[in-house]
Amino acid sequence: MDEQAKAIFITGGGSGIGRAVAQRFAREGWHVGLADVNAAGLAETAALLPEGKASTHVMDVRDRAAWEATLAEFTAITGGRIDVLMNNAGIAVSGPFAQTDPAELERIVAINLMGVVHGAHVGYRYLKATPGACLLNTASAAGIWGSANAAIYSATKAGVRGLSESLDAEWAKDGIRVACLMPSFIDTPLLDETITGSNRQVRDQVRSLGLEFTPVEDVAETVWQAVHGDTLHIIVGKTARRLQFGARFFPNRVRKQLRSRGLRR
Repeated sequence: MDEQAKAIFITGGGSGIGRAVAQRFAREGWHVGLADVNAAGLAETAALLPEGKASTHVMDVRDRAAWEATLAEFTAITGGRIDVLMNNAGIAVSGPFAQTDPAELERIVAINLMGVVHGAHVGYRYLKATPGACLLNTASAAGIWGSANAAIYSATKAGVRGLSESLDAEWAKDGIRVACLMPSFIDTPLLDETITGSNRQVRDQVRSLGLEFTPVEDVAETVWQAVHGDTLHIIVGKTARRLQFGARFFPNRVRKQLRSRGLRR
C-alpha cells in the first residue's frame, strides 16, 4: 500500500451502505478495510474495488477482542493510520415490542449499539494518531424520533446519536471529527427483513405508507461529503428531513402521525 494513501475502515462492508461507501472511497484512491460477519459478502464487495485497494476482515462487532485484533491488522497495512472509521454494521427488527423474543432484543442492542461503542473505544487511539481523522457512526432517522413496531431498533439508533454527540464534544480537543449518519429508508437488504408476527417485509410496510426509498449510491456520496465537512448530524432522505423538521417545530403533529401509523397492522 502507498503509505500516503488515506484509509477508511468500514463495518458492515459486505453489503448495502457499507459496500456503496467502499466503492465511493476506493474510486478516490483510498485504501478500504472491509469488516463483516459475512465472508461471502466481503468477497463480493472486494471484487468490486480496484485491485490492491481493499483488505477484508471477517469480524463480529460484538466481540471487543476481535476489534482489537482487526484494527491492529488493518493498521499494519495502512502504516498505522485510520482516516475514517465508519461504524456501519447493524441489523433491523420490526414488529410489536412485547412480542419480540428477549434474545433478539439483546442481540440488536449488542450489534447496533455496543458494536459502535466498541468500535469507537478501540479505534480512538488510531484516530487520534491520524491528523484530520473522522469517526462516522451510522444511526437512522429512527434515532430522531422512535417509531412504532421498531422500538428496540429506534432505541439503539437514538443511543448511537447520543454517543456521537457526546464524542463530538469530547474528542474535539484531540482533533477527531465525529459525524452521525441518519438516513431514512435506504434500498438495502435490511428492508427485506420480515416483520415480527407478520408475513410482510419491511419493504412492503414502507410502500404501504407511501414513503420513499433512497438509493444507496446517494448515501455514499453524502458520506464522502460528510467526512470532508464539519457537520455532526448527517440527514439523508426526504423522510428523515421531514421527521427532523417536524420533531423540532411540530412535535405534537409528529407524535399524532406516528401513533396513527402504529395502529395499522
